[in-house]
Amino acid sequence: MGTVVTIDIYGGEGLQGDETYRRLGHARTILQRADTVFSTWKEDSPMSRLRRGEITREQAPAEVAEVLDLCAKAREVSDGWFDPWAMPGGVDPTGYVKGWAAQCARDALVSTGVSGAIVNAAGDIASFGGMGWAQPFRIGIVDPFSPGQIACVVELTGAIATSGAYERGDHLIDPHSRRPAARVASASVSGYDLGLADALATAVAVAGEPGLACIEQLEGYEALVIRFDGTMRWTERFPLASPPSTARPRTASSR
Repeated sequence: MGTVVTIDIYGGEGLQGDETYRRLGHARTILQRADTVFSTWKEDSPMSRLRRGEITREQAPAEVAEVLDLCAKAREVSDGWFDPWAMPGGVDPTGYVKGWAAQCARDALVSTGVSGAIVNAAGDIASFGGMGWAQPFRIGIVDPFSPGQIACVVELTGAIATSGAYERGDHLIDPHSRRPAARVASASVSGYDLGLADALATAVAVAGEPGLACIEQLEGYEALVIRFDGTMRWTERFPLASPPSTARPRTASSR
């Protein structure tokens, strides 16, 4: 996956050291396995070999078929704005697999002695619970025009992913034109599952404000975009913890 993942676990007196380390070890194994299988930077990874036509989908590890099926569903629900099959060099599920792996690692951490945990994959977050019992996490969304600053704060109850060209340049591809495109400065999507949220954030960043309509139709997923003029739009139930620090208009939701 070519990125840094951090894990934070919170708990009270019921948190057992040995059990926590065992679960952390399992989560780490999941992330390392995902990198081994799906990395497009490693020439000998199954994903790289599949892209070159050296193996078939059936010959690849089972999780490759699982992720590609999930990518196909994400392509459908995003009206084609997320499409790993439209990427240069062949199918590239990177826009899904990072969130999918972090979500799997998050699932490995769930325990009765843990009040909450965060798996942070380069700013895309899978979580459960909070810092204490009945204390949900609060996550800042980066200001794309000043990455050292926070644009707004979200009260997180699951997963959130943000996509934009402000850090990595023109890496977002419009599946319809096959050319780099980002129609908003950044797009954030919250929901139950980080794999799908990650894919949808990419889709909305490429589609721009019309991508919000796709998210409006999905149960349990919400989105916020920051325009190039610095103003924001978001879906009706996007979990803002408080209004943005600067005056930015909200448009009426179609829900």
